[in-house]
Amino acid sequence: MKRVIFACVHNAGRSQMAAAFFTALADPRKARAVSAGTQPGERVHPEVQSAMAEVGIDLSGAKPQRLTDELAQGAHWLITMGCGDACPYVPGLQRDDWPLEDPKGKPVERVRQIRDEVRSRVVELLRQEGWSR
Repeated sequence: MKRVIFACVHNAGRSQMAAAFFTALADPRKARAVSAGTQPGERVHPEVQSAMAEVGIDLSGAKPQRLTDELAQGAHWLITMGCGDACPYVPGLQRDDWPLEDPKGKPVERVRQIRDEVRSRVVELLRQEGWSR
């Protein structure tokens, strides 16, 4: 079982979308995902919840969480979300950075574009690693 961590600073937008798409599209016998942040916010951004609800994914119960050593233990991948120097680093994990715009406070049309880009990147990761359903 492989485990992927999607991380951004506040764990309230991009990383939440990525983990949700991963969970919906990955074969759960092959890989799982979690999302976390270095400075977690209080809640998932409302505009992110709305955009994800449009594609049938409910993030109303999702809670931002801190990226800890315990959470990172046993993970294989760390995918950061374009947060630059503020992105976390965990030694020993395969790493990629997806330079995605933060959806916080953006108009719904832009949040949809970011959501769709996140989904495309998750689909490509699953295809590349052979983890699709």
